[in-house]
Amino acid sequence: MPTFCHIWKKRSVEQFSPIPYLAALLNCTLWMLYGLPMVQPHCILIVTINGSGFLIELFYVLMFIYYSDRKKRMQVLVMLLLEVCFCGAVAAFVLLVVHTPERRSLIVGSLCVFFTTLMYAAPLSVMKIVIRTRSVEFLPFYLSVASFANGTCWTAYALIRFDLFVSIANGVGVLMGLIQLGLHAAFYKSTKKQLGARKALGETCLAEIVLIGDTSKVCNAPQNGHATQIISK
Repeated sequence: MPTFCHIWKKRSVEQFSPIPYLAALLNCTLWMLYGLPMVQPHCILIVTINGSGFLIELFYVLMFIYYSDRKKRMQVLVMLLLEVCFCGAVAAFVLLVVHTPERRSLIVGSLCVFFTTLMYAAPLSVMKIVIRTRSVEFLPFYLSVASFANGTCWTAYALIRFDLFVSIANGVGVLMGLIQLGLHAAFYKSTKKQLGARKALGETCLAEIVLIGDTSKVCNAPQNGHATQIISK
């Protein structure tokens, strides 16, 4: 939510990556399929939480599309269409071709492990930028915290229920969350310095604006090493 509040205020997605939100949307869709009674009985919690997650992530993706430039918007739309086709094909195959809950849960559960791993690793798609710039500005901190907390909770749940697929997927999530938090710890100070320097530079470069008289002249005169801009009404 803080990330998308920032995008809404800026009216631009800037350097934020759509991959984490597309990955989360795909992940929620597959886990909803996994939790259906005809696939894995007695998993109503998995269906409800991932159903809620599906709606939230869909809203984020649509918002990302709205505030993207034309090129990035087309890329996100293509990836979203591919996700819809893929999930539809998996659901049709599992529900119409495979006839036992054990085999259905094995197929869908394996896919869930794979794509959950991608979801947890998705924020690391900006790792190259983070390391090159020594800044975690575009690696959302709260997303990293939520990934770690989510992985921890679902791993505990899976160990209680002895659900192999949920435990593997979210155990990897705990590891990925730790890596992301490690990046934040490593580059926190350098990020603060860069943001502070950028803010100071912006303040220095701002011209002092003075409104005078009814003339139509704009004058720039150096004053103490800074430009003073004089603009008429």
